[in-house]
Order: sequence, then structure tokens, then C-alpha cells
Amino acid sequence: MINTDIVQKLWSLCDVLRDDGINYSDYVTELVLLLFIKMEYEQVQNNASFEHKLPDGCRWADLTSKTGITRLNHYRYILLELGKSSDPIIAAIYADAQTHIKEPHHFDQLIKSLDAINWFNARKDGLGDLYEGLLEKNASETKSGAGQYFTKRSLIDSIIRVIRPQAGEIIQDPAAGTAGFLIAADAYIKQNTNDHADLDEKARHFQRNHAFVGVELVPGTRRLALMNCLLHGMDGDAEGVVRLGNTLSHVGMNLPKADLILSNPPFGTAKGGGGPTRDDLTYKTSNKQLAFLQHIYLNLKPGGRAAVVLPDNVLFEEGVGTDVRRDLMDKCNLHTILRLPTGIFYAQGVKTNVLFFQKGSPNKPRKQKDCTQRVWVYDLRSNAPNFGKRTPFVATHLKPFEDAYGIDPNGNSPRAENVEGIGVLSRFRVFNRADIAANGDSLDISWLKDADSLDAHDLPAPELLAEEVMAELSAALRDLNQLIHALDAGDE
Repeated sequence: MINTDIVQKLWSLCDVLRDDGINYSDYVTELVLLLFIKMEYEQVQNNASFEHKLPDGCRWADLTSKTGITRLNHYRYILLELGKSSDPIIAAIYADAQTHIKEPHHFDQLIKSLDAINWFNARKDGLGDLYEGLLEKNASETKSGAGQYFTKRSLIDSIIRVIRPQAGEIIQDPAAGTAGFLIAADAYIKQNTNDHADLDEKARHFQRNHAFVGVELVPGTRRLALMNCLLHGMDGDAEGVVRLGNTLSHVGMNLPKADLILSNPPFGTAKGGGGPTRDDLTYKTSNKQLAFLQHIYLNLKPGGRAAVVLPDNVLFEEGVGTDVRRDLMDKCNLHTILRLPTGIFYAQGVKTNVLFFQKGSPNKPRKQKDCTQRVWVYDLRSNAPNFGKRTPFVATHLKPFEDAYGIDPNGNSPRAENVEGIGVLSRFRVFNRADIAANGDSLDISWLKDADSLDAHDLPAPELLAEEVMAELSAALRDLNQLIHALDAGDE
């Protein structure tokens, strides 16, 4: 559980940064560079198993022992030193890091405020969760533009509950952002292994250092992801849990095959030569989602599974889109699609879905043809509230979907249409592969009518509509003429 009071206190420190002339988009980066030093200190103080990752001279006590311009100058020195650290992860976190704080008294105020926070309460909820709460707060502020890197935690947790990550699996996110999917998977595994106490030392080492791998294109976002992972006890290999690079380049080709892939790839089309540069993707396209989708199903181990957030256009785009969907359904068992409501991502109006699939068929994981026989679709979009700040998208909205999905992570639980007992208004239906093929292999499947939408069958005949339009226009012209005459009379 995120300690929302402390998150709010941390966020309020952005007022101090603003007073120092720091731009809104730089608030979190500025704050977390300092906050990571404080949290590293708190972890060591609270847990004997944690050792200092930061060297002498670069720790929290080295800042609190100074004041004024001496303290601010020493902080600048710390940022430079950590950027040159022999620890490659610390060096990656602080690469090219610098502070834009100019006034020593503002920096003193930040240090004093961070020391005044009740870190005992923060530790009870977990410093990593507290840090993630700050990232979520930043993502919710539309002015920061950070929402594009942050998937709703309620959605991530729901996906995790149905996909059921397991200890010993290699879990990948090829578009990691701030590592929300990977951290939620780690938390689920810890919850089901008594915080790894049920595992032997070899298995615990694997979970800490090799179980999770992500890729992030933006250096500043990767910095946040690395901090996030370390504060959750996820060290990764020499490059950390999240690597810097583009999955649609050679970086993606060198990723290990995964047992589970969880991802929300970036929306949009690659421009300016920024498209995929890999020669292992069968279908060449500038559509980043179609390229990511190919990477995901090709990078799964036989029998591996995936849950991927994708916009509607991936489900109906013709040409290469049709080829990719057909290839996906050949090589994988696409067993479930969750149609998500609008308004839950940073780009208002973008319609998204979660695709759940398994490499191969349920009984033949190495099968490469006709693996999908039927697709279950859960429509959480039609007749849904308009989600946003006033109506947040929370776990209770996803509970009916989880119940319908069942306990088998690969969609093999007994399922039934009309689980709500409301007939044709049911949100859960199944469609066989032959019907999908007959519809041009489009997966943009819907059957519920929004209560406020118009049905073409209910509209009047075209000639009647034309007559109504003419009548409205004529009335508007009469009103306009009367207004012109009235103005003329006033002038006279």
C-alpha cells in the first residue's frame, strides 16, 4: 500500500523547486536524484541485510553534516562522483546527472523537509512503493507529460493476478518505462514465496539478478526505472534490470527468450528513420505497436505467455496489420482480449485493449500453425463511465473480468458466455477462428451498443433527414435577417 500522505508531502517539495526557477518537467528528476540518496540511507538503517550502495562521501549523512553553499557544492560533487561510480548501475542512474538548484537556502529547505518526514511509517509500506507513488503522482499531472511512461497500477495489478508470474521464470518488458510491470510481477512472486524465504539460495539469487529484464529507450526514464528496481530489491545483472536501448533494434534481438512478457508499448508511428532496424521481424512496418507485437510473440519460449496493452488500430489495421494478426494467431493461442475503457491513459480518447496469448497451442507448445481456435472477448468499454480524475479507474472495475478469466493463466479455465445472466447484454463472449477469418482477421470485435450512441437502423429515411436540415437552416436564416434589420433600425 502506498503511503499517500508521504507522497503528497514529497510532491509538495516541488514548490521549493519551482521557487528556484526549475521547470515542471524537471521536478521529479531533480527530486529523485536527492531522494534516492535518502532512501538508500533509510534502507541500510532499517535492514541489516542491506549494504550501502553509495560510497563514503556520497551518502545522506555527508549532506546533513553541512549547510549553505558548502552543502550545495558538495551535492554537486556527489552527483559527479556517482556518475563515475565503479558500480555500473549507480553510474547509469547518475549518468550526466546535475542539479539546477541555484539557491543554497532552497537546498537546505529540501534537506530539512526530507529529514522531517516520518520514514518509520514510510518503511512500513516499503520505500519502493513510496517511490512508485511519487512516479504515479507525477504521471497523473498532465503538465508533466509523464503519463506516457506509466500504466495505471490498477490495470497492472489485475493483469498480474490473472497471468500469475512464477518464481524461476524469465519475465520481460521490452518497453519498460519506469518498470511498473516488472516490479508488480516481483511483488506477486514475493507474496507467494514468503518474500523468497521459501526459495533456496540459488533460486533467490536468480530472482534478484536474472529473473527480470526490461528495455527503455529514454535515458531519463531508465534512470527512474533503475532506482525503482533497486528500491524494490531487484538488482538485475551488470546493466541493471532495465537496459538502455531500442527493442526494435539489435538490442531486442539479443534479449533472452522469456517465459512471460508484460508490456504497454509506446503508441504512435516511427518517424524520421526511427522505425525497426531488425531483420528478424517477418513483417516490416513503421507502426511501432505492430513491430513490438512481433517481437513479443517471437521472443517467447515455447509455452511462454504474454499480456500486452495495444491500441485499437492494431486490431483492425489492414495490410501488414492483417499479416501480423494472422501470424500471431498461427504461432500463439490468442485466448483472451480485454477491451479497455477510454480515458485511462495519458492520451485522452485513445482506445486500448489487453491481448493475452500463449506461444504454441495448449497441448503443443512448439506448434507454429493454427494455434488459435477461439478468442474470448471481455468488453469493459461499452456503457462504461468516463474515467479520469473525477472517476478514477480502480480495481473494482476489473474484478468481474478477473472472475470471468478464471484461475488458469493461459485461459484454460472453464468459461461461459453470459456470466452475468443478462443474455445478449453480457460483456463476455467467445468467437471461433473461422468467424474471425471470415471477417478479414480483424480482432476489433464488439457487440454491445453504447446507451448514448445512435443506431443507423433507428434513423429516419435520408429524404426526411434532408427536409429537417433544410427546415433548421431556413429558420436560422430568418433569425439572422431579423437580427440584421434590428441592427439597421438601431443605427437609424
